[in-house]
Amino acid sequence: MSQQPVPQTKTAQTGLNSVLVALGPKDAERVTRLGEEAVDIAGPAGATVVITHVFTREEFDSRVDTLGFDRDAADVSPDAVAVRYSPVRELADLLDEAGVDYEIRGAIGHYGEKVVEVAEELDTDLVLVGGRKRSPTGKAVFGSVAQEVMLSAPCPVTFVRADTK
Repeated sequence: MSQQPVPQTKTAQTGLNSVLVALGPKDAERVTRLGEEAVDIAGPAGATVVITHVFTREEFDSRVDTLGFDRDAADVSPDAVAVRYSPVRELADLLDEAGVDYEIRGAIGHYGEKVVEVAEELDTDLVLVGGRKRSPTGKAVFGSVAQEVMLSAPCPVTFVRADTK
């Protein structure tokens, strides 16, 4: 008896190809946890990790000055500044040690919107966002960038909480 091929979804055909790790200005203390999750997920799948850091305009201008970039130079892009940003370098080092391929993206704007925009642009398969435990009142008063990403991303989102111990 012959078997008919089972129709396959995009995920079944191509597997996990890219994992976007979103790093925000307050994620420095979560880099290790985000890196562990990225290695655990992307490593076995052979997926590329896209480390994405979103700068506010003020943060970008400050980093350009702090890192000694020539403001008039053509290479002062969000990508170039992100490559030299210490939490991004720390995450890249963790991925290097684990043998996981990665690329680095920078963006300027509203954190949640830009993370979703990069995920859409790259047709990302999964987004990892960091956060901390907050009360429902705290979320209502201060908002939640991670929640915004989870509700708007074009793919599944995994929330990585730093305070898991």
